[in-house]
Amino acid sequence: MTSLTVVIVNWRSPELTVAALQSLQSHLEDIEDLRVEVVDNDSQDGSASNIRGAVEQRGWSRWVTLIEAPRNGGFAYGSNVAIRALRSRGALSDFVMFLNPDTIVRPGALRILVDFMHAHPSVGIAGGCSEDADGTSQFCCFRFPSALGEFGHYLRLGLFDRLAASIITRIGIPEHARQVDWVSGAAMIVRRTVFEDVGTLDEEYFLYYEETDFTLRARRAGWQCWHVPQSRIVHFVGQSSGVTKRDWPPQRLPDYWYESRRRYFVLNHGLTYAALTDVLVILAHWMWSLRNLMRKNPEQASPQFVRDLLRNSALRKGTRGLAPRNILTFR
Repeated sequence: MTSLTVVIVNWRSPELTVAALQSLQSHLEDIEDLRVEVVDNDSQDGSASNIRGAVEQRGWSRWVTLIEAPRNGGFAYGSNVAIRALRSRGALSDFVMFLNPDTIVRPGALRILVDFMHAHPSVGIAGGCSEDADGTSQFCCFRFPSALGEFGHYLRLGLFDRLAASIITRIGIPEHARQVDWVSGAAMIVRRTVFEDVGTLDEEYFLYYEETDFTLRARRAGWQCWHVPQSRIVHFVGQSSGVTKRDWPPQRLPDYWYESRRRYFVLNHGLTYAALTDVLVILAHWMWSLRNLMRKNPEQASPQFVRDLLRNSALRKGTRGLAPRNILTFR
């Protein structure tokens, strides 16, 4: 019998979380042992009581557990609160799926992922296709960030993208299952033995880059990551975090985005590589800005991007403030 636990971390988005739970209800018939752990990250806005009330009123108590975390420590922290609780109850499933609260799971999506994992024992992590409410597919599978890949991303030049297609972070929107470097943490299934091999998400990432770091650690331990587009979810991008809302002008990125980025590059590639990457990003952004000035309809960039990047970069901060990995280990 297959056991699957879905982990949802809520912060001040109870309506979205309840809608995500509603979409999961039909999957109880597809998965023999399906449970959901909802962690409220100390929202202090009534989220926990609203979610608890919905769970009780709709008769979901058999398969939904609400945990109230003592602080808002970010996505990785909240996810690990659930993992700790599962371990303490001796209830850690064969598979754990991290699911954003701003998602709706399409019928059959969980079964497709679980069946894929059973059929491919070398795959430790997988994700499906995220889409808009109208069915338009989103970018949700990627290559690991690299110095040249970051340069190309911020240069935004089609010719460079074509010449360096193998290093650009975005892979595109594949129509068939394929191996990738990492998948979006909005809907990511993880085999239990991956946690046993590499530990959990690193709680020092408040938000962003935590799933990239986790998947890279899994890759280095020998596990594959795959994108399975037949498994589909609706993702209302940015509705739970408020940072990257679709169809909105670019927002100023919070400091924790830059901190997570610095942490990822320094821990995984070293200080020199991280500093070089920052230099290339700034150079690419300036080159794009000059081209942008000549356009009739200039594109918009995140406000004060270069200033904020410099202020939080490996060039300026080095390794200052970077704590060791904060993960749960299973050995």
